[in-house]
Amino acid sequence: MRSRTLTLAAVAGAALLATAALPASASGSATPRSAQEGSVSAADLLAKVTSCSQISNGKYKTDDETSATIPVCGKNGTVFWKADMDIDCDGQVTGKCNGDADPWFQDDTAFHQSDGKPLRAESLPYVVVPSTSSIWKYTSYGIKGGGVVAVIYNNKVEYAVVGDTGPTKIIGEASYATAKALGIDPDPATGGADSGVTYILFKNSQVSPIESHSAAVSLGDSLAKQFLQNN
Repeated sequence: MRSRTLTLAAVAGAALLATAALPASASGSATPRSAQEGSVSAADLLAKVTSCSQISNGKYKTDDETSATIPVCGKNGTVFWKADMDIDCDGQVTGKCNGDADPWFQDDTAFHQSDGKPLRAESLPYVVVPSTSSIWKYTSYGIKGGGVVAVIYNNKVEYAVVGDTGPTKIIGEASYATAKALGIDPDPATGGADSGVTYILFKNSQVSPIESHSAAVSLGDSLAKQFLQNN
């Protein structure tokens, strides 16, 4: 639910302050684990999304300072986009996701756990969808909180859920845990990927409970197989 409006200078300053506040052993980034979840390969999924049938009324920016070049595309049973990855650390306060580490931190997410608490970005892979606007209304295309998403980067697949909403004109954001699993620097102030991330959202899907990553992987693998068969 963040809106990235800080200047680059402010971001750099906040990152330096956050790093300075950490003990030496905590300021370095740990080597993230690699992801290949489920039985469907990244190559097989990507082969089905080589062309775009645009369903959005316009295109999105990847950041405030970029031009709008990213369409939302439709495919049988899915919507998808290819963009960058900004890091969302919103939700429950944890050691990696908090107001000191993240200049844009908010202690809530658009969708909540089964116990009513916000999601936990540090441990739960989730994806951010743009808030409803004249460009695109995600709910009109069967996308809902807890929906399954296959996130693909560097020949790896990570299954996530739709967990938060973002700015109305920007696309390409996922949780700390999503980035870390894909080998992307998950630092909310300085990390992320500039490009090369594909997000495939499965229509009318919903993980229950939303905080169960194992349930997301199981359902995601099943839906990915159906996607390959139907496209």
